[in-house]
Order: sequence, then C-alpha cells, then structure tokens
Amino acid sequence: MPFLRALGCYLPPQIVTNAELAPRVASDPEWIWQATGIAERRFAALEQSVVDLGVLAARDCLENSRIAASQIGCLIVASGSAEGRFPGPAAVIGAALGIPGAPALDLPLASAGSLFGICLASQLAPVYRNVLVIGTEIMSRVIRIDAEGRDTAILFGDGAGACVVSADGGFAEIHDFLLASDGNFAGALQLPCDTPLHMDGKTVILHAARKLPRVIQDLLERNRRLPGEVGTFLLHQANRNLITRVAQSLHVPQERFFCNLDRYGNTSSASLLIAAAEWRRSARPNSGAPLILAAFGAGFHWGAALAIQ
Repeated sequence: MPFLRALGCYLPPQIVTNAELAPRVASDPEWIWQATGIAERRFAALEQSVVDLGVLAARDCLENSRIAASQIGCLIVASGSAEGRFPGPAAVIGAALGIPGAPALDLPLASAGSLFGICLASQLAPVYRNVLVIGTEIMSRVIRIDAEGRDTAILFGDGAGACVVSADGGFAEIHDFLLASDGNFAGALQLPCDTPLHMDGKTVILHAARKLPRVIQDLLERNRRLPGEVGTFLLHQANRNLITRVAQSLHVPQERFFCNLDRYGNTSSASLLIAAAEWRRSARPNSGAPLILAAFGAGFHWGAALAIQ
C-alpha cells in the first residue's frame, strides 16, 4: 500500500484583507466575510511565478519528509493558472529541485488537481517509490479585481502545497479512492486563453454540494466505514458554505472538517495540500483514525481518497 509520507506548503507574505479588497470591488468587508467565510488571502509578488511558489512548497515538504530531492522518482504538478500553455510547470520545478531526469507530469485541473495527483501518485509509487505531488496557483492574475469581477475577486488567493506519496512508509496509508468527471458542465467554471476566469457560482456550488457528499459516502461504504468514524475531513477550501453543506449531508460535526479558508481564500488546486500541511503540523497522533481527502473543481472533476493513520 502507498503512504502519505510528508506535507509542505508555501504562502506568499503579502496579505490582502477584506478591508483592502472591498473598495477595489465596490463591496463591503463584512458582506465578503458573510458570503464566503474569507477574512484575508495572500497575493504573490510581481516577480513570483507559479514555478517559484511550487518550488518553495516542495522544499518545505522534502524537509519534512527527511528524504533528498534525488530520492524523488516522479513529479506531478497540478495548476490551473500556469503562465504558459507549454511547457507546464512540472518539468521546470523538477529542474529547480535538482531532479531533471525524473518524469514530470502536469495536471491542468483547477481545484481538484491535487487530489487527482495524490490518487495517481498512489498508483505510481510502487514503480517510482517516492512521488512528489504539488499544487501551485497564482489566482490573483487570472481574475478581475474590480466591481465587474467581484464574485470571483472575493474568493481567490495564491499559494502552493506539496506532499510525498511513498511506497516505503509514512504517517497515513492510502487505502482507496474514487474519482469522477463530467464535461457537460465545463462552461460553468473555465479560464479561457484570452479572458479572465469565468464562474457560474450557483451551478458550481449546486453540483459540488451534491457530488462531494455522495462520493465520500460511496467511498466509505465501499470500505465498510461510516462518516462518523472519520477523524478528519480535508476538503478543497472553496467556500465556507460548501464545507458546511458537506458536513450536514454526512451528519458529521463541522469541527471534524479542517478549515483555513478564512486566512487564505480559495487557492484552487493548492488549497487541499495547504490545508493538509497545516492540519498535519497541528494534529495530534490518532492511530487507526480514517482520514478523508476530497475536492471538486472545474471540468467538472471531483473525488475522494481514504487514508488510515
């Protein structure tokens, strides 16, 4: 069985509060908080790239894993906001880390990319031993930060997260996963080549609020587990209301859903790994407790993974 061996993250130092953002989008700071559960987010510096953020998160993760970059056999990078069409950031990040010979795969999957990367890594770990998964996003450059773009401007932030999936042990064993996609709703959340991000928020949250609890429930049932047995739920940090709906649908106390959305906003494919890294740093050992990772994003793509600590 493959294992989650280590986690890491990087958040740019620039903090943008609701009070700073509200005048730029013709809104009110308190309304932003009530609508999203976000108090502040991070914006990358002008000189930083998606690659830069990914490298810093990867280095944090490798330090926590106590293995050298040369021991990474494969690299998977999820990003929906990379600066160019090709090459993607994966190969460049690999070179920056000193592992240019390792295969480097790009997953241009917004929001759900890190989860898909972890699941793919769990299948590749027996071959490559240690697979480094990174989610890195600079969302502040693909949205309109003005009154017309208010509905997306208030949601997104920048950051990167990383994890090592290893065949040689770790803090949680990956037991199973379920992934799904449905291109019938591709137009509801998309980033065209020449215009800012477009999101039909009502359609997205409607589908996410239905599909996330269902895929989690299906995965748990397949493994003869109940939602109440899960020690921690780590979800893509999209919106406070969505996390609340998932908890209610599963009849699980919301306290079991780790949340750092208030400090970072929605960092798309980086958010799941950033949340996981922060949870890991603060979590008490809980041997045998199931851990659920789940995400929903553009495509639509969604899924869940079950790990046992």
